[in-house]
Amino acid sequence: MMRALVFLVLALLAGESSALEGLDAITVTTEPNGQQTYSVSLQILILMTLFTLLPAGLLMMTSFTRIIIVLALLRQALGTQQTPTNQTLIGLALFLTLFVMAPVLEKSYEQAVQPYLDDKINLQQTLQLASDPFRQFMFGQTRDSDLNLFMELSGKSDIESLEDLPLTVLVPAFMTSELKTAFQIGFMIFIPFLIIDLVVASVLMAMGMMMLSPLIISLPFKIMLFVLVDGWTLIIGTLASSFYR
Repeated sequence: MMRALVFLVLALLAGESSALEGLDAITVTTEPNGQQTYSVSLQILILMTLFTLLPAGLLMMTSFTRIIIVLALLRQALGTQQTPTNQTLIGLALFLTLFVMAPVLEKSYEQAVQPYLDDKINLQQTLQLASDPFRQFMFGQTRDSDLNLFMELSGKSDIESLEDLPLTVLVPAFMTSELKTAFQIGFMIFIPFLIIDLVVASVLMAMGMMMLSPLIISLPFKIMLFVLVDGWTLIIGTLASSFYR
């Protein structure tokens, strides 16, 4: 028992000493030009922290929000309850988001990630250059009214260029515009299906079948209309083209 305690104490001391030695790798070096260079350990720590924010970035800085909302409203307009399933809609939204964001991702990789891997720029410059394509994408999809609103709320209404526009202002303005655009597209999707519901409800009432739910009768007609007009291609094509105005 005594030997085990001695071994445990020695192991703890060894681990503590090695941890203290490892702290030397977490350093920040100031270069002659004034820029700061982070050590490899600190860079890895920052990158791992950024990976935890990846889901939030996917929702807030890409086309995912508009796509998933439109697909959810489409399912509700059809009245098919859980068909397609949530997993199907999310998977479709993810791949469509990847398709829409492919030019942005490629540009970000070419001007930021690749130079960083070649040791041409530091981590701080990489993050700045990598965010520029996303900044341009979000700015192109944001309404001026939404942008002006958040600029006034933040007290930064004197910003003149896109480079000076902080993400804390651009991201909420972009999200607000995306929600507004998604609901506008959803409203247009609802109209034909709403007309079918009204026609079926009027016919059933004229026939005195008031106890029969109109949704049961209108659902096959909705599906038939959606298939005849090639609805999935139409919806997905409209969503993808809506980001390239």
